[in-house]
Amino acid sequence: MYKYNPVTEEVLLALREALGAENVKVDEETLDRYKTDEETDPRYHHLPEVVVLPGSTEEVAEVMKIANKYLVPVTPRSAGTSVSCGAVPVHGGIVLLLERMDKIIEMNTEAMYMVVEAGARTIEIQKMANDAGFLYAGDPCSADSCLIGGNIATNAGGNKAVRYGTTRHQVYSIEVVTPTGEITELGNRLKKCSTGYCLDQLVMGSEGTLGIITKATLKLLPLCPYKIDILAVFTDVKQAVDLVPNLIKAGLNPTSIEFMDNGFVRAASDFTETRLPHYEDGSYVIVTVETFNEDELDMKMEQLDEICTQCGATDVLEADERVWRVRRNCLEGTRVLSKVSTSDDLVVPVDKIADCIEHLQEVAKDYNFKLMCLAHAGDGNLHFQILKCDMSDEQWEDELQRFHAIAYEYVYSLGGRISGEHGIGAKKLAAMETYTDPVELEIMRTIKRAMDPNNILNPGKVFTV
Repeated sequence: MYKYNPVTEEVLLALREALGAENVKVDEETLDRYKTDEETDPRYHHLPEVVVLPGSTEEVAEVMKIANKYLVPVTPRSAGTSVSCGAVPVHGGIVLLLERMDKIIEMNTEAMYMVVEAGARTIEIQKMANDAGFLYAGDPCSADSCLIGGNIATNAGGNKAVRYGTTRHQVYSIEVVTPTGEITELGNRLKKCSTGYCLDQLVMGSEGTLGIITKATLKLLPLCPYKIDILAVFTDVKQAVDLVPNLIKAGLNPTSIEFMDNGFVRAASDFTETRLPHYEDGSYVIVTVETFNEDELDMKMEQLDEICTQCGATDVLEADERVWRVRRNCLEGTRVLSKVSTSDDLVVPVDKIADCIEHLQEVAKDYNFKLMCLAHAGDGNLHFQILKCDMSDEQWEDELQRFHAIAYEYVYSLGGRISGEHGIGAKKLAAMETYTDPVELEIMRTIKRAMDPNNILNPGKVFTV
């Protein structure tokens, strides 16, 4: 067990000299603001001792050197959109914000790349690329608010991953501050490379435990000029999710396949004051297809309609902005129903989606919480939202533990894992250690110890060291 020191006046003085006094915050209001991310359960909240706002990679490096000198833990934080307690300072210490480092440094349309600082907002990156006729394919559902550094650190997924892959597939290289305060660039703008270990891929998705990403070179793709969004409505959940492998086998190459069960349909529709078909009993599958040829789009539309109907869709219609508004507000809709909830991010092979949803929904009937399911169905990523509602804290904790024990074991039996895109954070640390192969876990611990000998950077996340 690593032992940390408190943030003393000596530490604060060193931070102020490195960053400027205005960028070192210790007031009660600021500390309270950064005790959590999107986690609503107060049992997971922890106050930092100081919040710092570096303005450059060099200043980030100075913070890490100070932290190592005084043995004070550092929790890097992007926009705080994590639902896994990834940005919660579980050991207090320093919360390091990257929001001042928000520049889009370069957009090269000839070579099709962008260079951005970690604090650049994802939606601004997408918009700048689109305006120039290109696509930045990373598209987490929190794109309106999240920052690119957090996307890369967690290997964020999102709506378009089924066609384009997750965030790590959109990145050429990253500038990184190591846990001990060195600065390096990992990766390169090459189509292939077999020159040593692939360290950029190691840091991406490590949830801020192996380095702080300060800058990235992102891939741009040609923007498809033709696009259609289809809403397929099902009154049978199994038929809805069985649609997915049929779409993939048909060679439609969809950009996204999103699933919402009726619980989410109702909650988000009520929240947005929207009424769509089969509000009372419908589960939704939203399919996006993009092409570079109008005739190809027409052909795929007909094929999509035919497959949806064959799979049992009650209605097949074009998905307008109302449909996407409902999809974007799924989580917000549930917060009206329960102030405390938890989001389970599970991933299984695509052909096991129907089995997983059907089984866990059946299991949940034996519990008092309310369970809803949505999914990035095209890549097997399931989100179960579990609502506490009126249960006592004791009953809530007991039921969650018992349900998770069943759910996680079942997911692993299907060849799945306990996180597809949200990461492990502090919330799933115990489950990570329970279900991960011991040899694999020890390899990860060895890497962490080697890179972060004082366990300074984002301790208490992913696994215990």
